[in-house]
Amino acid sequence: MRHLLTAVCATALLAVPMVSAAQEASGGGSGPVRSASDRLRNANAEQVERNWARATPEEKEVTTSHSITAHGRVMRYKATAGTLTIRDDAGMPTASLFYVAYTLDGQPVGRRPVTYLYNGGPGSPTVWLHMGAFGPVRVLTDDPVVERPAPFNVGPNDMTLLDKTDLVFIDMVGAGYSRPLAETPGSTFWGVDQDADAFTRAIMRYTTKFNRWSSPKYVLGESYGTLRTGAVAHQLESRGMSLNGVILLSSIMNYGVRQPGYAQNFITLLPTYAATAWYHNKVPNRPATIEAHVQRARDFAMGPYAAALAKGHMISDAERAQIAQQMSELIGVSPTFIDNANLRVELSPFRKELLRDRRETIGRLDTRYLGMDADAVGGEPEEDPSSSAITGAYFGVFNDYIANTLNFRTDMDYRQSARGLPGFNWNWSHRPPVGGPQTTPNTAVDLATTMRRNPHLKVLALNGYYDAATPFFSTEFDLAQMMLEPHLRDNLEFTYYEGGHMMYTSRKALEELHVDLAKFYDETQNGGVR
Repeated sequence: MRHLLTAVCATALLAVPMVSAAQEASGGGSGPVRSASDRLRNANAEQVERNWARATPEEKEVTTSHSITAHGRVMRYKATAGTLTIRDDAGMPTASLFYVAYTLDGQPVGRRPVTYLYNGGPGSPTVWLHMGAFGPVRVLTDDPVVERPAPFNVGPNDMTLLDKTDLVFIDMVGAGYSRPLAETPGSTFWGVDQDADAFTRAIMRYTTKFNRWSSPKYVLGESYGTLRTGAVAHQLESRGMSLNGVILLSSIMNYGVRQPGYAQNFITLLPTYAATAWYHNKVPNRPATIEAHVQRARDFAMGPYAAALAKGHMISDAERAQIAQQMSELIGVSPTFIDNANLRVELSPFRKELLRDRRETIGRLDTRYLGMDADAVGGEPEEDPSSSAITGAYFGVFNDYIANTLNFRTDMDYRQSARGLPGFNWNWSHRPPVGGPQTTPNTAVDLATTMRRNPHLKVLALNGYYDAATPFFSTEFDLAQMMLEPHLRDNLEFTYYEGGHMMYTSRKALEELHVDLAKFYDETQNGGVR
């Protein structure tokens, strides 16, 4: 027994220096032994952590000074590129939203209007409005042609809105440089109501941070951004911020009427088809003005065409043939094509058919643009030439401008879209302020409620005749369903331009836009007091 204890003790004593040596090799202390591969893995993880390009809760801003000659005078202004941190109701930071703000020098903040602008998608950053329409620097487009690659055609925007209002361009979460923070998933913000809440919080954050509560305030949305605007205007009003004006550029506020089985989408597309046929000289006895031809199409769409579609397959052969012939004279495709479509001409087949005899297709965002497919046989175009024609120029110009003119630098990519990101599955349900939940959104309901609560609120709808993505007649229909009382209807105004979804790519339309918007700001910045 004594020999056994002696052996055990000897073994234990021999083990002590071995353990001590192992501890020394691993840095001493009582921690576990780490292999070389473990140490390398940890070092790599630390390096990845240090070099991870991501947003942080700390707000960042870079301000630079500039000047521009526009509207007959030299304007000096500050440009601030930065981030706004939004928080949940418990105060926890949830997202960092990128913005670029332009403020005119020497103006009293309390009286100077401020406008919050954003594009749509959903999923798009606010490059288009920023670099094409209202910022002080613009991609110099005009005719509906493909823009050249670098060096880009870019310069001062003498039609900037900076003469009338300070401008704050904001990117949605997941697009541009806007990101969710920490463990908050992007899907937290990717839905009708969730997205509107994020923009509402960002607008209120900027307003508070830069002391703009006494300023006349406006929101300007484009495309899906108009649907967002209906909800944002109501959320702002409900949280204590009353707007002076809402500007809807290329509107789509009601997705419900676009569901299969509804005739309304075909009715509201028809005047855009007619405008497009007029532009491409496919109309017999072509009227001298687009306005005259469009009005004929409006009258037909709301009268004989709507009545015919309401009958479905119960329509008589004689009436069906008559409607097809009348449509053909308005929209430039054959009665046979229209009849084969059961009088319901979808957008993509129309874009392929109108100029098939020339082996050309037309755009969706702007039907003036021409495209070329591999053949002239298919049923729909391969792409939208009005989108591909300008995308490279806009994003190329912006990436250079933001880094080298505004001096905002980051290792993050400026995302062209949030679409395709993990978890990007847009939640289309919506809870309007009145009525039950909507499975497909109509935020004209929200806007109407806001206009009733704030009878000083003015709404301006800007429309392009050649916009087939959000047709102007659809805007007229959606806003007419707000059922405003007569004294509020004067608060709603429509203007029209010979352009597409982004009508500001046309120089003539851009000039007309500024005239109409200048008048709108002059009439509304005093809260309705003339």
